Amino acid sequence: MEQHDIVQQRIVQQSMVQYDLVIVGGGMVGLALAAALKQSSLKIAIIEGQLPDPVLAATPDNRVSALSLASQQILRGVGAWEGILSRRLQGYEQMQVWERDSFARIEFDAASLGLPWLGHIVENRVIQLALQEAISGARHIDLLAPARAKSLQQGQACALLTLEDGRTLSTRLVVAADGAHSWVRKQADIPLTSWDYGHHALVATVRTAEGHGAVARQIFSPAGPLAFLPLWQPDLCSIVWSLPANEALRLQGCDEESFNRVLTAAFDARLGLCRVEGARSAIPLTARYARDFARERLVLVGDAAHTIHPLAGQGVNLGLQDAAALAQTLLANVAKDQEIGTLAGLRGYERWRKTEASRMLAAMEGLKRLFGGGHPLKKLVRGLGLSAVDAMNPLKQSLIRSAMGLEGELPLLATRVENGEALRGMPGEKN
Repeated sequence: MEQHDIVQQRIVQQSMVQYDLVIVGGGMVGLALAAALKQSSLKIAIIEGQLPDPVLAATPDNRVSALSLASQQILRGVGAWEGILSRRLQGYEQMQVWERDSFARIEFDAASLGLPWLGHIVENRVIQLALQEAISGARHIDLLAPARAKSLQQGQACALLTLEDGRTLSTRLVVAADGAHSWVRKQADIPLTSWDYGHHALVATVRTAEGHGAVARQIFSPAGPLAFLPLWQPDLCSIVWSLPANEALRLQGCDEESFNRVLTAAFDARLGLCRVEGARSAIPLTARYARDFARERLVLVGDAAHTIHPLAGQGVNLGLQDAAALAQTLLANVAKDQEIGTLAGLRGYERWRKTEASRMLAAMEGLKRLFGGGHPLKKLVRGLGLSAVDAMNPLKQSLIRSAMGLEGELPLLATRVENGEALRGMPGEKN
């Protein structure tokens, strides 16, 4: 080898940083995974193009998540819940679901389960900032931001990621936590099964004439479901309105007075006159399911692996459980002195999370079809069915426990939520 080539090779080796784990995507799921591994010996890098501005966090965000109790426990376990409590959140004690112009109705109550809350509504950027704080003191976690990946190479022994600024990262495992349009998934050429729901989710923050009373509400109509999620002020709600694309875009761009009038009528004026505050966003709704959740030196989590209809607000909960499940899998492999990045070592995670994701996708599709269409006979069946479930307490409790993340194959980080005593008296909870 010539002297020039030797010098060039040394330069490349010196500019290459070695990690055990590189997480592409510093959103809620990617940061939760890093936070779940912060006590481990694994050297971790997180690549994120844009982190939330702490100054902006003082301004309410119209993108919120309905965190289940299982997600709350995961966030508590990784040290992020206190950061959420110090900012803004709203617990909800009840959930009311009904159909417009029908007697179909069902209600859920936390008290019937002996719990203080059914869940919490939290802004996405608040969750993200709290998770950033949770990993801030971990010396073996490098948060590379702003940074973007440029190329990915997968090998038998490691994977190589080259960043746009020229840095090269060598890692035993790449984690795709970069969302529904995952760059990593595309680079790995992982096939995706998807279908367009034909709807957009119109999201906004609204102020209501009457207080929300810590109740999450959802109305079904022929146009699509509309959810009012309670926020930290008694007359403030976040709405998620699933509408045909053209109608969602029309309402996104119309004047505020017209929007307020249409929204109030669509919600049966349950909380009086509604007034929108701030921006309105319309987000296309598409179901996605990756054929592979794991490959050699590569694994998918959160929306990179699956996206579901926001009908029951379970998307982020599924993603946080992915993060907790992957952390559990990796720690088990480390404890057994096994390689963390091989497909064989990731098979258990893939089977586990594929099962949960497919179950949730099927449930959301079933709900969407159940409440789709306005035929009188179908409305009668829905009314009779919901009334029957509402009257059958064991079945009703099973449904709400599943939505709260209290049933199914839970990651260890979420299992303490099964202990009702552990939930009572939590700092910042109901007194």
